Amino acid sequence: MDVSTLHRMSTDELVRALEHGHPIDPRALDDTEYRGTSLGLPGFVERLTWKKFRKTFHRDPATGALRGWNVRLEQNGRDAPDMPRTKRALLGAAVPHTFGHYEVVSATGYAMPTWKGRVVWAHRGLMIDYGRGANPAGLVRRVRDPLVAVTAGDPTLLLGWSYVDLGFARVGTPSFFTLELAGPLAHRA
Repeated sequence: MDVSTLHRMSTDELVRALEHGHPIDPRALDDTEYRGTSLGLPGFVERLTWKKFRKTFHRDPATGALRGWNVRLEQNGRDAPDMPRTKRALLGAAVPHTFGHYEVVSATGYAMPTWKGRVVWAHRGLMIDYGRGANPAGLVRRVRDPLVAVTAGDPTLLLGWSYVDLGFARVGTPSFFTLELAGPLAHRA
């Protein structure tokens, strides 16, 4: 299956693709960046947020944890080159605008939400856990993204889904995304 096929799928088809996805060796993600494309959201929501973004993965040498963050991109069209949005850092240097920090762990042991009345079985891959990232208090700390490889043994195309873990319940969203390997990590946040 290729990325254009995933981009044409309905949300029900994306749920099935997620459930039939493949494990990811977390070491394959060390110090990489992926081009993300949001799927499943209504057009007006995408216009208020984003269609494409960058997702990073960095192995923290101090802790050994695999962590990451999102990078805002200019919304210049799917086929246009990625252009990270920037902000001013200390000493006035422009740095990529990062947000939504997370840690990546095994999906085993995470309770999954339901989709149309049945529990989604998405334990084969990894879990992007925003509750373990350096995020301020708020809803973002409740977001979880199960993540799988589309093809067995190939970490160049990944499929993910966002849900909200409220502790007492998990709420699935229509927000799916693809991640296409873009290259080595260019900036550490």
